[in-house]
Amino acid sequence: MAELPLLLLRLGFLLLLWFFVFAVVYSLRADLFGVKVRKLPAEQAAAVPASAPAAPAAPTSKPASAKPTTGPAILATAKRLVITSGPKAGLELPLTGESLSIGRSSESALVIRDDYTSSHHARLVLRGDSWTIEDLDSTNGTFVNGKRVTGASVSLSLGTPIKVGATTFELRA
Repeated sequence: MAELPLLLLRLGFLLLLWFFVFAVVYSLRADLFGVKVRKLPAEQAAAVPASAPAAPAAPTSKPASAKPTTGPAILATAKRLVITSGPKAGLELPLTGESLSIGRSSESALVIRDDYTSSHHARLVLRGDSWTIEDLDSTNGTFVNGKRVTGASVSLSLGTPIKVGATTFELRA
């Protein structure tokens, strides 16, 4: 009778060992190939108003003194992303109005290969008439003007430094 509990204990430990082996393999696969990023329904709905031409037309009909130049109207004029420091300093990417993924994965639009960047690190999105950045649960975080992006997306203005890993970039007209 003492052999049956011993056999069950051995099988239990063997099962636990295989569980840890599969957990390590899954973790390594996720680090090497990245995790599939799914679009949320809210992001798909937010993309529809971005293409509507009526939203940016309202500020241009008002006098120039009625609205400061730092408002959302100037944010929509960002036409390029410029890397100011890091391994790809000087690189410029055109902003087309579509979201721009940033990360170490080859699937990203802006690939940053350093030890401090996650596979799918952050995403630039045009919402209405302003650009925003979202951190995609990266390990080391995304920083806008020295402050870490937490929770929801953060609106960006022209010339504001954005840091992902060891790379710093900004939006320019």
